[in-house]
Amino acid sequence: MTTAPVSPLIERAMHDALQQAREAALANEVPVGAVVMHTGSGDILARAQNRMLRDHDGTAHAELLAMREASRVRGDRSLLDCTLVVTLEPCAMCAGAIVLARVGSLVFGAWDDKAGMCGSVGDLVRHPRLNHSPAVRGGVCEAECAALLKEFFAVRR
Repeated sequence: MTTAPVSPLIERAMHDALQQAREAALANEVPVGAVVMHTGSGDILARAQNRMLRDHDGTAHAELLAMREASRVRGDRSLLDCTLVVTLEPCAMCAGAIVLARVGSLVFGAWDDKAGMCGSVGDLVRHPRLNHSPAVRGGVCEAECAALLKEFFAVRR
């Protein structure tokens, strides 16, 4: 994980992902938001939020939806020159999809010590036997991302 200062493009994308997460919370979804941006230009290719309840689909995680849309927009399954920015550390399913979509870099906010597979519980995205490994940076806007999740679950417990 890098500790260099966060670029303005990444910061802007994370704030965009946080807005998606807030919208998910208003829809009673776990507040996770994701953005796929072109790494060089910073152009946003896709935005998404968790839609598991609304879509009746356990796989409708923000990361997967954003990657699907970005690939559709580009007309290419490979997202090698893209950065996925997400408010929560991806789970095993999403981490596997990140590798398969060949996402160039991953930036996430809050760490997930129960299901995170990008450094917390495991580190699927950087497994040495896989044929692709994105650059990874966790903890970007961590406090804001974690607070949104804590508030959401506190109300429901």
